[in-house]
Amino acid sequence: MRHERRLYSLLGFLLLAAVVYLNWPPGSGGGGGGLKLPVPWLQPRMSFAGRNGTHFVDAATGAPLYVNGWNSYWLLSARSPALAAEMLRRGRRMGLAVCRTWAFSDGGPGALQISPGRFSEAVFQVLDYVIYEARRNHIRLILCLVNNLDNFGGKAQYVQWAQAAGANVTNSTDSFFSHPTIKGYYKDYVKVILTRRNSYSGIRYCDEPAIFAWELMNEPRCVSNSTGPHLQAWIAEMAAYVKSLDSNHLVTVGTEGFYGPGTAERLGVNPGEWAASLCSDFIQNSAVEHIDFASVHAYPDSWLPKASLEEKVRYLSNWVDSHLNDSEHILKKPVLFSEVGYLQHSDGNSTVDREIILRIVYDKINDSARKLQAGGGALIWQLMVEGTRTYGDDFSIVARDHPSIYSLITEQSCRLQMLYGKEDPEWQCSIPP
Repeated sequence: MRHERRLYSLLGFLLLAAVVYLNWPPGSGGGGGGLKLPVPWLQPRMSFAGRNGTHFVDAATGAPLYVNGWNSYWLLSARSPALAAEMLRRGRRMGLAVCRTWAFSDGGPGALQISPGRFSEAVFQVLDYVIYEARRNHIRLILCLVNNLDNFGGKAQYVQWAQAAGANVTNSTDSFFSHPTIKGYYKDYVKVILTRRNSYSGIRYCDEPAIFAWELMNEPRCVSNSTGPHLQAWIAEMAAYVKSLDSNHLVTVGTEGFYGPGTAERLGVNPGEWAASLCSDFIQNSAVEHIDFASVHAYPDSWLPKASLEEKVRYLSNWVDSHLNDSEHILKKPVLFSEVGYLQHSDGNSTVDREIILRIVYDKINDSARKLQAGGGALIWQLMVEGTRTYGDDFSIVARDHPSIYSLITEQSCRLQMLYGKEDPEWQCSIPP
């Protein structure tokens, strides 16, 4: 009898702990925020995202998975973890299933990676918290591992580290893709990230289903087009390395989708001749064996600054169609339009124009989903919450401040949900069919 009482007391305590843990508000303690009780079985149930041919699937059930999502690159850098948690909650309210964000901050103030192999545990705990909160909100993250740009360090920081260590490295950031020392720095970073055990959940990142995919680099480009073969080899090497450490997750490159000289018949699809000189090539880069899906960006307003809205619409329609067709018939892989952005203009028409541009992409993704084809989803660039203006750019919006955009995003979530059921069992579509 005494044994049974002890057992019931233990079960009661564990149940209470679980209830408290799952309902603890953000920002209540720890390096990132919230209560830490790193017990894997206390985490909400969630399955990995996988791939079957040209479409994403729920890896547990095999059900087709088409995603509506968004970018908030700033979650790791937010001045308060509560801001990141609020962004994830708002995404969930719109039925969004995937958020793309940075899993890097290299060198400089507040860095995650202070120098090669040296990390800030406090900043790492913020990333822990972002992943933990994403799972609590039934959102999967695309985590990008390094920047092509200098923001948050990027490949330039890796080159500077190698030079400081005495490596024979040129000043060109193209060295990032070929120099053994720099490639070693990147691999070491990747290994630390993928094998990290989350201080909030107790789950290693490589075993965390709230991570949708790893992205090798944000918008890889080169200074010299002759570096193209080095970039291609780098993609193959690093994708294989990620897969050697983590067989659970999808991997993508992070390209913008520009066609290169290797696919001359597609050069007319690019927004200008300049796009073919950046040494990325959508088809060649995405065809690498260990790359699970292709990525494309779409910025018709900034890529074609002098074009009329009608011309931008025609361009975008052709841009999306070309990548959908190539992914379906040549790559035979899903394609994710992982950044879709439109500039905020001072003339007052930017919300209407953004809605037109976004609807073109959404309609084509919905059509692809109905046919069970390669258009895996689209992610708007980018969404913010109040108090994050520091991290904004000319494409950023607080969705609820733009009711028509908010409704359009939610409507797309509803359309995809109606096709293949709920990813989030607690989210209810509020827009009638």
